[in-house]
Amino acid sequence: MDSWVRFSSQSQAKERIFRAAQYACTLIAYTLQKHGASSDAVAAIKKLESHMSLGRKLFRLGNSADALEAAKRAIHLSDVVLRFCITVSHLNRAMYFACDNILWTGKVGLLSKLDQDKWSQRSFRYYLFALIMNLSRDVYEINLLMEREYQNRRQKGSMVLENGEIHDGNRSKELINLRIKNQLRLLCLVLRNNPPLLLDALKNVCDIFIPLDKLGLYKTNSGFVGFCGLASSILSILTIVYPWLKLKP
Repeated sequence: MDSWVRFSSQSQAKERIFRAAQYACTLIAYTLQKHGASSDAVAAIKKLESHMSLGRKLFRLGNSADALEAAKRAIHLSDVVLRFCITVSHLNRAMYFACDNILWTGKVGLLSKLDQDKWSQRSFRYYLFALIMNLSRDVYEINLLMEREYQNRRQKGSMVLENGEIHDGNRSKELINLRIKNQLRLLCLVLRNNPPLLLDALKNVCDIFIPLDKLGLYKTNSGFVGFCGLASSILSILTIVYPWLKLKP
C-alpha cells in the first residue's frame, strides 16, 4: 500500500498510467476493427484514446524545464560519450515537450489556428532524436560491460579464446561461430546482471517504433504501435515503483 501511495503521488507516475491506457486503447481499437467489431465500438475506444492523450499532455506541462535541468547535470559527467548522449537526449526531450505543450494549446482551443499536423511531426522528430541518443547510450554501456566481463573471464581462464582455436584457413567458419557464441554469451550475462540497463534498452527499442511510424519512416500498423507503447509504459512504471531499476545517471 505504501508503494502505491508513493507511486500515485507522482505526476510522472500518473502520466505513465495515462500513457499505458492510451496505447492499450490503440491496441484494443485495432483488434476490434480487425475482427469486425461495430464502428460505434471502435469509435468509442478511439475517442477514449484521444482523451487519454490529451490528459497526458496536461501532465507534461513544464517538463521542458526538468529536461533542461537534467541536461545541465549531464554536462558534468566524466565519460565523454555518456556526457554527449545523455545531454543531447535531454535537450531533444526538452524540445519535444515544448512542441507537445504548444500542440496541447491547439487541441484545447487556446490556439485555434495552430497547424497541429506540423507541430505533431516536429515533436515526433525531437522524440526520435532523443530515443536514438538513448539507444546509443545503451549500446555504449553494454559494450563497455561486455569488454570488462571478457577481460575478467579471460584472466580467470573461464572463456575459450578464439585466437587459440584456429591453426589454418579451413576453420574460419568455426572461428566466426565461436566468436558469435562468445559475444551472445557475454551479452546475455551482462544484461542478466544489469536489470536497469536491460529494461532501459527494451523500453527504448519499443518506443522508437512509435515516432518511426508517425513520421512515415517505418510504417507498421496501429496495433503494433499500441503494443510497443503499452510495453514501454509498463516498463517505465516498473522503474517508478522500483527506483533501483532506473538506469543511472
